[in-house]
Amino acid sequence: MKVQSVKIDSVIEYANNPRNNDASVDKVAASIKEYGWQQPIVVDSEMVIVAGHTRLLAAKKLGIKKVPVHIADQLTPQQVKAYRLADNRIGEDSAWDFESLALELSELKDTDLLTGFSDTELHNLLSNDIPRLDDLDDKTDESDFWPSIYIKVSPDTKQQWDYLMEEVSNHVESENEAVELILASVDRKSIAAV
Repeated sequence: MKVQSVKIDSVIEYANNPRNNDASVDKVAASIKEYGWQQPIVVDSEMVIVAGHTRLLAAKKLGIKKVPVHIADQLTPQQVKAYRLADNRIGEDSAWDFESLALELSELKDTDLLTGFSDTELHNLLSNDIPRLDDLDDKTDESDFWPSIYIKVSPDTKQQWDYLMEEVSNHVESENEAVELILASVDRKSIAAV
C-alpha cells in the first residue's frame, strides 16, 4: 500500500457521508496528538474520502497542514461506495471480551496513555462495581448504569437505542422492562452490565 503526504485542503469530504463523526473528533484528535498518524486517510482517484472522515476533521482541528493518504485508485466507483459503508459498518459487529479488556486496561492504569475510554468507563471496567440489570429500579441514577452500556451502545448508536427504547416502551409497563427486553435480544456476553 502506497501512502503519500498531501496538503489537507486537497482532501475532499464525501458529501453523502452517512456517518455523523462529530462525537469522535476530539478523541481522534487526542489519539493523533498522542500517537501520531498510524492510519492514512483513504481517498479515491479524485481525492474524495473513502475512509477517514473523522481523521480529517481531527487533523483540521489540530491545525495539521499535511495528512497521509492512500489513493485507492484500483477500486471501481461501486466498490468505493460499498467499501465506504463496509469500513464503518463491519466494526459494529465486534464485541468486547470484558475480561481481556479489563486485563489490558489494568496493565495501563498507572500510565496517562490515551485508550479512548472515559474515566467513568475505566472505573467501571477496573472495579467490581459494574452495575447489573438486577440493580435497576426507579431510584437508579442512569449515570451509574449507562456508562457501562455505552461501551456497546455508543454515542454513535444512541439514536438507534433511543428509537428502540421508544418502540419497546410502548409495549411494556416500565422503562426497566424495555431495557431488559432489548438487552435480552442482544448477545449478553457483549454487555458489561449483564
